[in-house]
Amino acid sequence: MTPLVVGQLLSPEYALGMVALSFVISFAGSLVALICAGRMVGADGKPNLAVVACAAVALGGIGIWSMHFIGMLAYRLPVAISYNMPLTVVSLVAAILISGIALYMAGGRRKFSKSGWLGGSLLAGIGVCVMHYMGMFAMNMRASMDFDLTRVGLSVLIAVSAAGAALWLAFNLRKFAHKVAAAAVMGVAVCTMHYVGMSAANMVCIAAAPTDALAIGGSYMGLTVFGTAGTVLIFIYWVVTGSSLDAPVAARRARTS
Repeated sequence: MTPLVVGQLLSPEYALGMVALSFVISFAGSLVALICAGRMVGADGKPNLAVVACAAVALGGIGIWSMHFIGMLAYRLPVAISYNMPLTVVSLVAAILISGIALYMAGGRRKFSKSGWLGGSLLAGIGVCVMHYMGMFAMNMRASMDFDLTRVGLSVLIAVSAAGAALWLAFNLRKFAHKVAAAAVMGVAVCTMHYVGMSAANMVCIAAAPTDALAIGGSYMGLTVFGTAGTVLIFIYWVVTGSSLDAPVAARRARTS
């Protein structure tokens, strides 16, 4: 291996298997979020905050953040990379909270609101970018980052457009087949934003990696995140669809008693 020189521009590579996993988890999270969105408002016209929370976790925590983190792990440099744990956790919480607020603004108040959709799209898009670049700054490595502002701006535009499409689809699709197709489109959009954002950074070799006692890393972290996210999605789907299926049964029992 050629020794690295301080000031050298580092050339990144991607582990294609991890890239594929990042799309799969984004698609799955988006699909479960779309399913949850159709159940956010109850028959009484009031928002079901538990379902809103499930939708926020599915979209923000799984479809966006988990995709982002697995995509970060797919990014390979000729230097070791670890991640600052506090910043990583904050980016996860931010993604969930922003997604929940955006979903509530768009359709959690009795019906789909155009003004809420526009505001939620802007909030979610900017929030996704903040989460993405916060995750990049959480990288602990023997390299500094220099950003191409044109590509950063493009990533912001993609994020806001993707958020707008996601929120509109969440509250205007009814057929399951349409939701599957929409989730695939959302997965592509989220991945595109992420990888455009990653390409905006030029990595320059420095003398040594900064000391970070709270850094995390490991070769199996990507699979761990994927497995955990998948388990959470299965649980959310079971809880949300199970509760909706139980409602008619309870109603029939009430009529016959």
